[in-house]
Amino acid sequence: MIHVKVGFGHDSHRFVDPPVDKPLRLGGVVIPDAPGLEGHSDADVVLHALGRAIDSITGVPVIGPVSDALCRQGITDSRAYLRASLDHLPTGARITHVSITIEGSRPRLLPWIERMRASIADMLRISASDVGVTVSSGEALTPFGRGEGIQAWAVVTVVMVQD
Repeated sequence: MIHVKVGFGHDSHRFVDPPVDKPLRLGGVVIPDAPGLEGHSDADVVLHALGRAIDSITGVPVIGPVSDALCRQGITDSRAYLRASLDHLPTGARITHVSITIEGSRPRLLPWIERMRASIADMLRISASDVGVTVSSGEALTPFGRGEGIQAWAVVTVVMVQD
């Protein structure tokens, strides 16, 4: 029997105040010439939203308690948190599609979408054609649209084969 689950996740961080030298990472990709995001980790909102979407399928809150503990151990790379979330998917579960939307008025992210898709696909071991990434300026309607930070939403589709 085939069972399909859909997970949803969200994350947001504000930009760091200068002169902090912290790179902006989104989807595992460093975006040059942009301020980083506040957080004890690298604050990759895309990977945090994706991890939360996976956590919503597994019921294990990795993004939060587990990622905070890893951060206290000096592990600040959000790719490690995503791997921890993926470790809780049951045997036979397969991610078939990911959809991500990023909101922020700065920096312009359109040139980085293909790199983000490839990076995310590599982490999830799926094809880049199964990863959708869209961006929105936010039209100055939210703090993110006013350039104060970045937020992201993620939807993950998982097919689970059960006997």
